[in-house]
Amino acid sequence: MASTNDIKNGTVLSIDGQLWNVIEFQHVKPGKGGAFVRTKIKNVVTGKVVDRTFNAGAKIDTANVDRRDFQYLYKDGNDFVFMDSTDYDQITIGEAVVGDAANFLLENQSVTVALNEGNPLYVEMPASVVLEITYTEPGLQGDRSTGGTKPATVETGYQIQVPLFLETGTKVKVDTRSGDYLGRVND
Repeated sequence: MASTNDIKNGTVLSIDGQLWNVIEFQHVKPGKGGAFVRTKIKNVVTGKVVDRTFNAGAKIDTANVDRRDFQYLYKDGNDFVFMDSTDYDQITIGEAVVGDAANFLLENQSVTVALNEGNPLYVEMPASVVLEITYTEPGLQGDRSTGGTKPATVETGYQIQVPLFLETGTKVKVDTRSGDYLGRVND
């Protein structure tokens, strides 16, 4: 058992049999009354985000979460196969656990997988990835300076919005948290 003084960003709490990841926390000491800790926590399984307040010094149950580096190998039906970068063991993770990360996964890509007692909780992607555009409408002459965008499909099958002048075959940097276009990548 830990206390609320041990709460940090990334700490995983076990509340009512469910695992919650701390996104934000703030220790508050009002002028009147006892101190407390205000947190924003995200359910590891469902992704639901809630605000939760704990009294200062209260006992909390933290979960033992092991974050390890894995390499994405391939997709097998609805499952994704990853290899541990340290001991080369392979694990299969279901589509529900991989979630939105599937939109940006390329073979041999390095990711961080959070494990609790050997069970994968979630897949953490790097902040951005480089993907090649596999299809987009051709750009028109003169479309270089306008701020317009058009849909483009990248090599993972995910669709993003890109500037009008980009063409099929161009490599682009994509934000894995929002799916936003960040820029063109020159080889």
